Amino acid sequence: MNTTSEVSGLMEVTKERKGLLITASIFSILSSLLQMVPFIGVYKIVEELLIHARQPSALDRDLLMYWGFVSLGALISGLIALYIGGMCSHIAAFNILYQLRVKLADHVAKVPMGYHTRTATGELKKIIEVSVEKIEKFIAHQLPDLVSAIVIPLVLLSYLFWLDYRMALVLLVPMIIGFWLQSSLFRSERGRQAYRDFQHAIEEMNATGVEYVRGMPAVKVFGITADSFLTFRQAVTRYRDISLRITDLCKTSYGMFFIIIISLVTFIVPIGILLSSGNAGNQSFAITFILFLIITPSLSAPLLKLMYLGSGMREIVEGQNRIKAVFAEPVVQEPPTPRVPDTYDVAFRQVSFAYEQKDSEAFKPVLQEIDFIAKAGEMTALVGPSGGGKSTIANLLLRFWDVQEGEITIGGVPIQEMGTEKLMETVSFVFQDVHLFYDTIEENIRMGNTTASRDDVITAARTACCHEFIERLDEGYDTKIGEGGTYLSGGEAQRIAIARALLKDAPILVLDEATAYADAENEHKIQQGLAQLVQGKTVLIIAHRLTTIRAAEQILVIRQGAIVERGTHDQLREVDGLYEKMWQAHIHAASWKLGGAKQ
Repeated sequence: MNTTSEVSGLMEVTKERKGLLITASIFSILSSLLQMVPFIGVYKIVEELLIHARQPSALDRDLLMYWGFVSLGALISGLIALYIGGMCSHIAAFNILYQLRVKLADHVAKVPMGYHTRTATGELKKIIEVSVEKIEKFIAHQLPDLVSAIVIPLVLLSYLFWLDYRMALVLLVPMIIGFWLQSSLFRSERGRQAYRDFQHAIEEMNATGVEYVRGMPAVKVFGITADSFLTFRQAVTRYRDISLRITDLCKTSYGMFFIIIISLVTFIVPIGILLSSGNAGNQSFAITFILFLIITPSLSAPLLKLMYLGSGMREIVEGQNRIKAVFAEPVVQEPPTPRVPDTYDVAFRQVSFAYEQKDSEAFKPVLQEIDFIAKAGEMTALVGPSGGGKSTIANLLLRFWDVQEGEITIGGVPIQEMGTEKLMETVSFVFQDVHLFYDTIEENIRMGNTTASRDDVITAARTACCHEFIERLDEGYDTKIGEGGTYLSGGEAQRIAIARALLKDAPILVLDEATAYADAENEHKIQQGLAQLVQGKTVLIIAHRLTTIRAAEQILVIRQGAIVERGTHDQLREVDGLYEKMWQAHIHAASWKLGGAKQ
């Protein structure tokens, strides 16, 4: 992709506020043109002063006053136009940023979970925050500045060519050389790759920084410093090295450009002296030469601004490419006409699944020919060694990924034909790792049913055995969770999640190790909540504590991605297979004591 197409892609983002941006550009151009008027005024005033230098009494004072007031009026009008243009560009920018962030958030919520597992949180965070913010910088600041930085030099050069094309050509040549030096770097593959590496290094450093902060308990316990946390140190080192590489890459072209642009007047002086020697006594040329000396330094500021805009544009374009890459991720396909099941039997029909594509070198089957029916109103339990594929089965029911082979149906309707919204209304999920949002406890529970009343929320909390501890908090249900609020224990958070699921009241319920982090007291309360939650529903439960699923109508034993045993608790014990071994291990573990009995 070349630079022109990249910039045009960046401009594509601005089309939704095209009118405001056109208005901003018009006022920016108008401001630039008005800023040229004082130069004309200076020329006219200097001309009048030099013509009547020997007879000051002959000065046309009205002319001097006229150009003085014209210059002042143009300057004030230029500032007003600049203000209006800036306001228009900022309003457009903030509206575009809002829409872009909402679209990004909506899109990442629709892509398969596979994208989130292979994409670091820090990388997504940087795209949504930093890359989008840089687009605001481009729209609100750099776009008007770009118009100004192009228009002012063009108008000034046109004016200088009208005054004296010979000295104007002398100015134009070094400017062309300077810009060629800069553009050759930005257009080169080496420069483009350096900026891509720079963006990647920032994302990697953000991701490892987030990991370091999130792992702070382990960091403190094991005395890990930022320097000894290897992945973070390596990421910071790479960022430093790439920054130095870019600096080394830019130093020659940047230095040459900077020297040429701020020294433009030095190109004019010798040619002006040379030409004036052939125009001795020519008062008109003397006035022109003086005006060149006045105007030429004014060219440096917009030209340097163009250089800074060019270097900043490279970073903005790379950020835009990352935003486009997120939008290029395919979303979960929705059916044109969603179907609604009449019953809530869940069936897996010869389902095989892998996280990678078959043509990938990393391809490894996770599930192989999984086949079962979880009947409505009954509990189906998934047990087996860790890593066997139990959670994957539960996640596939929610279409976090789509299966490569086989079919998953609810009430005979393939889940791909139900539509994501209807599927999520049909299934409630209580995760092993509960995520509570930085909001009030009430709103965290109400996520299960956004139209629920306060009384409905409290009823769900009572049933989930969490009303008592919520009431003990200073602000009760209005207590915020997280930074600046309160932090809940694992068992308390789990009961909030159960209350959320109770309020949703979906006909199908998936429980993934819902009591994994609970102590004995909390586990009992969670079990009480679950007993209310599972009544009359199709329940798919993943459990390591086998005592919790003894009453299940169907137990599926999963090992290495396959169902190796199935039946009730009593039936599986009689088989004397893997389930029986797991049961005996569970019983022994329950009676185990630290240090063992003394002999």
